[in-house]
Parts: sequence; structure tokens; C-alpha cells
Amino acid sequence: MTAWQDVERAEPEFAQRVRALFDAHRHKTIATVRADGSPRISGIETVFEDGEPVFGSMPNARKGADLRRDPRFALHSATVDPVKGAEAQWPGEAKISGRAITAGPIAGGPDGNRFHADIADVVRTHLNHAATMHVIEWWTPTRGLRRIERE
Repeated sequence: MTAWQDVERAEPEFAQRVRALFDAHRHKTIATVRADGSPRISGIETVFEDGEPVFGSMPNARKGADLRRDPRFALHSATVDPVKGAEAQWPGEAKISGRAITAGPIAGGPDGNRFHADIADVVRTHLNHAATMHVIEWWTPTRGLRRIERE
């Protein structure tokens, strides 16, 4: 299993930038797999507890049922538009994908399930300093951190 701490150990600066994007806004988006194999996109709140990304699902919610049946997910940070004229300051967006591991009931709130991530990959997209190129950085446990730029 790959935990967020593994990402932090391997690439601390990259992990810090990704986490800042996830921490910047309360609401995120998660993709799960429906019973018929089609994708489902849902809003979700995600926090880092004890250094690990944790997310939950209310009782009888479809995303929780999806994750219990097929644990594959893709979690996306909030998306904000670059400010016209200040595109180089756009913080970008981040994604974490992998498998959701049941982490017990939601504590101190409504009934439901908590999940944490067995991480398959982490991605950060942003613009270069001149705001002329799209930069994609992605990390996997087997290949480490890679980076490409494209117009």
C-alpha cells in the first residue's frame, strides 16, 4: 500500500504543492465506478488526518456503495480559473488516484463510512513561469516524479 507519507518522503516539495491545492478549498470532486462500469462524478470533502487524505460517504450514498464494490477512485482538487493577465500565478490543480480503503465509521458526525487512499498516482498541473506552457507533474510509487511541458 502507498500512503501519502510515501509521496512526502520521495518528493517533499511536490507533495507540499499538491497538498496546498487540496487544503485551499473545502470541496473537491471524486470519480468512482458505477455497478455498470460507467464513471460517476460526485462532490466530496477531503481532509488530511494524521498526514493522510481521508474522505467520507453518507449512509446509502452512491459514491460509498461504488467504493465498497470497486475501490478505484480519482480525487480532484477544487478548480479555479487563472486570472486574466496573471496566469503565471495560477496555482494549478491536483489529482490523487488509487484505491479507497475503508477506514471505519465517520467519527463525531452523521453515520457513514470513512476511506483513506492506497495511492496509485499523484498529479499536479499548472503553467510555467511565463504562462506559455502547460506543465504536468506526476508521481507514481514505481516511476517516481516525472514532468512534461506542452503548449
